[in-house]
Amino acid sequence: MPPIIAIAGRPNVGKSTLFNRLSRSKSALVDDRPGITRDRIQAPISYNGKPIILLDTGGFEDIGQDPLLKEVRAQVRKAVEDADRVIFVVDGRQGLLPGDEEMALYLRKNQKKVFLAVNKVDSPEHDHLILEFHGLGMGTPFPISSAHGYGIAPFMEAVIKDLPITTHDHEDPDQVRIVVLGRPNAGKSSLINRILKQDRLVVSDIAGTTRDTVDSVFHHGRKEYVLIDTAGLRRKAKVKEKIDTFSMIKAVKSLDRCHVAVVLIDAWEGVSEQDARICGYALEKGRGLVLAINKWDLLKGEERKRRDLENDIDRQLHFISYAPRVNLSALTGERVIKLFTKIDMVFKEFSTRVTTGPLNRALQETTQRHPPPRIGGRGRLKFLYATQTRTRPPTFTIFVNRPDKVHFSYERLLINQFRSTFQLSHVPIKLEFKERKSKNKGKGGPNS
Repeated sequence: MPPIIAIAGRPNVGKSTLFNRLSRSKSALVDDRPGITRDRIQAPISYNGKPIILLDTGGFEDIGQDPLLKEVRAQVRKAVEDADRVIFVVDGRQGLLPGDEEMALYLRKNQKKVFLAVNKVDSPEHDHLILEFHGLGMGTPFPISSAHGYGIAPFMEAVIKDLPITTHDHEDPDQVRIVVLGRPNAGKSSLINRILKQDRLVVSDIAGTTRDTVDSVFHHGRKEYVLIDTAGLRRKAKVKEKIDTFSMIKAVKSLDRCHVAVVLIDAWEGVSEQDARICGYALEKGRGLVLAINKWDLLKGEERKRRDLENDIDRQLHFISYAPRVNLSALTGERVIKLFTKIDMVFKEFSTRVTTGPLNRALQETTQRHPPPRIGGRGRLKFLYATQTRTRPPTFTIFVNRPDKVHFSYERLLINQFRSTFQLSHVPIKLEFKERKSKNKGKGGPNS
């Protein structure tokens, strides 16, 4: 495990901007308002050849009346406890504030090796802004600018000096990346916390608590998984704030880097148009899909509610009827572990490769049993041969004399045949039709 470096400090001092600069990403949401980051966000990076796990945290501030701040503060404490070193960020323009002193007191009690970064010092002419921060007793303050890069190199050299060099393992090709999607307050963060058996994410009854996408590495059995929590996907009409818009974009983009999408549906609320839209996003991206019906414990003894839910699923989610389903409760833990049986099954099918011989035999048998339709007075469609061009999802290219004339109903017939023949019953299958002239000008071949 590479050394862990946590970034901590008051709200809006530039922690997420520093995190994004060091990780060379836009993983952490950044906004002028305080309190945007709530969960711990991590990124594996390499700085001057040294592998590091970098942690961004929410602002460490007075709890006040906000019920979320207690949870945010707990996440900060956990990040500091896990860290080998801490980057303590303060705002040079605002000067030394009571919140900085409170954070310094906490870090001294924790006895971590701390490096003090005085942020928003954009040039040497402003280096004098660091002077008052000597009073924190946290060692030599470093002037930096997270936004412009000033002072970052010498500061990070000091941070990583004497860190042990670890062997950085290459990504496991069998690692399963899972994104958890759903409407706000469907229980996504509760589910991930239940799986990880720790309070990794801030959980609240307030919709919109999660704003960033948050990755957590998890081992179950002999397999490694990455769980990606996301912001709740709201209807566009309800997305009013800029930060909510960015959260939704990040949630949808997380589908690009996952293998399996777990779509969480609130059993008590039933299936909504937004749930169907979320499943549609996963289908468009060609991701594996598992339906997780959360809060199932609330339906015990509620037969009418159960029937209504079943009808909703059949009616509104018929286009992903291939997706397996688990009824569970993130709150009680009931059947949560069964989720991984379904995820493993989907991932195995998602990664399936079919050799050319059996694939073309299946194509020939299908076209013989169900001859392709005629195309005007020019004979029938001729499916010449097929090859698998990609996995994840299984994608097959079929060469045909008139690809523009392949009707969606015949495409669906081929997909269903491939599902049945190659045990691909629980994943999306993509077919691509390309034109190729038959060498024998229509004589012979599977459709002649």
